[in-house]
Amino acid sequence: MAVEVESNSFQPIDIRKVVQGKNPKLAGKVPGFIYNWLTRILHLKELNAFMLQYGHLKGVEFVNEGIKFLNINYELIGTENIPKEGKFIFVGNHPLGGLDGMIVLKYVTEALGKTRSISNDFLLEITPLKEWFVPINKVGSQSRNYANLVEDLYKSDDQILIFPAGLCSRKINGKIVDLTWQKHFIQKAVEHKIDIIPFFFDGRNSNFFYNLAKIRKFFRIKVNIEMMYLADEMFKHKNKTFRIYFGKPIPYSTFNQTKRPIEWAEEVKKITYQLPKQKAMGNNQFI
Repeated sequence: MAVEVESNSFQPIDIRKVVQGKNPKLAGKVPGFIYNWLTRILHLKELNAFMLQYGHLKGVEFVNEGIKFLNINYELIGTENIPKEGKFIFVGNHPLGGLDGMIVLKYVTEALGKTRSISNDFLLEITPLKEWFVPINKVGSQSRNYANLVEDLYKSDDQILIFPAGLCSRKINGKIVDLTWQKHFIQKAVEHKIDIIPFFFDGRNSNFFYNLAKIRKFFRIKVNIEMMYLADEMFKHKNKTFRIYFGKPIPYSTFNQTKRPIEWAEEVKKITYQLPKQKAMGNNQFI
């Protein structure tokens, strides 16, 4: 009996062809060693091999294979705080810049059903994970369409995952912390009457990543060059174990007029970073 296997339409990524497609004039001027460097730091050889083998999978199944490939383990702490039913907005820190989101999306999907994350539109290029992402882009002709997609998500029954900082964490005063949390999730929680569940992902990138970010900032370079190393950072997490802490739901009614939305966002951020300490003290009542 023949077994039907879903075809994999993935085409290996060639960085030269990518640049050629985006900017033909620039492509011819880029030295060969730059292409080789990009191929190396993006780990295209490994990623292409992985995608050719598992690119036909989607969502949880795809991430499961990725976790096996990197030999990553993770421990979920505080899952008893998550109700079995209901719609929630999951918000947390973003230390790794990609892998953390995939692991949390996988868990919430398995626990509560369909889950989607409001993310940058370039993540839609990851076809196996496309169903998990709702794009947000504040500029360009598609900005209104994106806004409508986000609004539809809040009106749906799907769980929502948001990294309010928008970027992965940076090293500030010796500590790995998120940048300012934006107020969007507070406003939408109140508007759509959705409770918030905070989570803390215990992890960090390499010192190289944080030092590069500092150097870029020192020289006032606007291009976020350290983000090009996120794939390299992901491979540095091979064989690691992470801990993810979940807090109790924060009722949307908490966010009243006593504070501005941006101030409430900062309060939730503080609660998120306290989760490991609160768990160690055996206290899960954060608000």
